[in-house]
Amino acid sequence: MSGQVLRHVAIIMDGNGRWAQARGLPRLAGHRRGAAAVRRLITHCREAGLEALTLYAFSTENWARPALEINGLMELLGDFLAEHETRLREHGIELRAIGDLDRLPARPRELLRRAVSATRGLGGMRLTLALSYGGRDEIVRVARRLAFLAAAGELEPQVGIPER
Repeated sequence: MSGQVLRHVAIIMDGNGRWAQARGLPRLAGHRRGAAAVRRLITHCREAGLEALTLYAFSTENWARPALEINGLMELLGDFLAEHETRLREHGIELRAIGDLDRLPARPRELLRRAVSATRGLGGMRLTLALSYGGRDEIVRVARRLAFLAAAGELEPQVGIPER
């Protein structure tokens, strides 16, 4: 890979709660520590000239965690967005989000919507947060969307499918 430059890095943010528990700390302490690491990571990636960074931050499976932990994670997300929207704009970082964003609580969902809108079209690094995201869930949502488009006559399902 000599001479080649990475353009897009994707990271599954996993293990913060276990890290904290192994040190006798509450799981949320690990999530707070992980959020601080994300702040440093974003800065480093931007300074290194990375074009895109995707953070898989909260999977659909994470909704099964205890309510106290979910609430803490959503509070961390909201705090991050409130604290960093201006910095994202100042550094030209375009924020995007993927996943079932309607499942997010009102505060982080609104802060996310606002930050995505405020940073749309900026020319620097693209930061994508995968929230309430899962591969199976994404396939189901896309399949439903395609079925809807086909039923509405906006998509011809037979186009591009080879004959048997």
